Amino acid sequence: MFREAIRKELNKIVSEGTVFSVERSENPEHGDYSSNIALVLAKKMENPPASPDGTVGAGGPRKVAEDLKVRLQNKNWRAETAGPGFLNFWIQKEALLNALGKKISFKTLTKNINLEFVSANPTGPLTMANGRGGFYGDALANILEAVGHKVTREYYINDAGNQIHILYESILAAEGKMPDKEEYYKGDYIKKLKGKSAQQAAAVLLKEIKLSLQKAGIKFDVWFSEASMRKKGELKETLEFLNGKKILKEKEGALWWNERVVVKSNGEPTYFLSDLAYHRNKLVKRRFDVVVTIVGADHHAEIKQVEEKMKIFGIDQNRLKIIIMQLVRLVSQGKEVKMSKRAGEFVILDDLIKTVGLDAARWFFLERSPDTHMDFDLDLAKERSKKNPVYYVQYAHARACSILKKAKQSRNANLNLLAQPAELNLIKKILQLTEIIEDITNDYQVHRLPRYAYELAKIFTDFYEKHHVIDPENQDLTFARATLVFATQKTLKQVLGLMGIAAPEKM
Repeated sequence: MFREAIRKELNKIVSEGTVFSVERSENPEHGDYSSNIALVLAKKMENPPASPDGTVGAGGPRKVAEDLKVRLQNKNWRAETAGPGFLNFWIQKEALLNALGKKISFKTLTKNINLEFVSANPTGPLTMANGRGGFYGDALANILEAVGHKVTREYYINDAGNQIHILYESILAAEGKMPDKEEYYKGDYIKKLKGKSAQQAAAVLLKEIKLSLQKAGIKFDVWFSEASMRKKGELKETLEFLNGKKILKEKEGALWWNERVVVKSNGEPTYFLSDLAYHRNKLVKRRFDVVVTIVGADHHAEIKQVEEKMKIFGIDQNRLKIIIMQLVRLVSQGKEVKMSKRAGEFVILDDLIKTVGLDAARWFFLERSPDTHMDFDLDLAKERSKKNPVYYVQYAHARACSILKKAKQSRNANLNLLAQPAELNLIKKILQLTEIIEDITNDYQVHRLPRYAYELAKIFTDFYEKHHVIDPENQDLTFARATLVFATQKTLKQVLGLMGIAAPEKM
């Protein structure tokens, strides 16, 4: 909201194409927003700064910042210079109150986006690790849809290839019809598949996966079968296209594209070729504007190669976004709970949700950036206290609902009565939501949302601990503060909803 307004004012001053930043300030002493525009402009000037730190001299960034400060003052903010040439902005109280009284809306975007996530092989039940990408993709889809994008949630079913063959041999080994091997899938679920063919077993496991996703509140629009893609000849078609480009080389009976095998010496296509054909299907045949693929860390090397190679099909790399979900460990009482899908010693997603609850499971996976390894703290997730961040945020929402049941509201509330620092800080945080959503739609970093929710809950808690909302002797102030509480409650509910987390009215 205000960040965009500041950018627009700065763009009126600089030449087209000038790249500068406007960011929310981490330290309140540095204002609400800060920009490096003066530093950027000073570098373009012919006269270099007269001193190394740029604080003096006609061409120095500090001088540029001082000149800009005069031009940027308006009724919505106060601009000041800082350091070697930063511009800091303090939003005026009147502008905050005016914005609070308006309906918050997001910038409307209309791209056709394919979002593929989870895509666990139908060779076993969904594990806790699958939950990380599952909840992330689900929340990202909610956010992209909230700003107007058309999102197709897609699950890629790996129902062909080597993993299905291993599944069948694992069943035969469980039946005692062939020797067991280390790479075979194990566990009680394999024993339950005795007597079934590879495709029958995969179908049973896929049905269980769908039930697990339903329990997790994760929905898909499209279930895309690899086997179906093969039957339609799309792998063969992709291979012929690559051969036509004369980029494949034969070595030891296999076909290679540089360092990657495309077709094995036995004639079997590799996962690499399947992934190329699949992404070609999404980007060329179905013509999605943007394709977002979320995969686990074990697919890193392979999927990054796909990202690099798609340009051979005439695909702009900006249309394909690969998100790698790093590894997750389950920790209880300070010790790791071991997981191994092949050995059958793994934590099933259903069991995790049953143990900690769906809301806690979602929150704990969403609050960490996908590029970081994470420890899922089982003990903290089970806590029903303010130590647990999701409980803390939900409690703040319930507290707001409780206050609103007691406090009368008025459409004509005099918001000018909101002047205390705790009140203004809360207004600022509420109004930041549009910027948080904008940032996520640009870089897909969903972990910003739970962080924002926790900060909003914390600032709200600080507000109601310092100030009574209901003042029997001052009805006008009660109306004003009730309006602020309502805005907080509505924002918390919206944010929790985007994450797929409940917003209880009582706790």
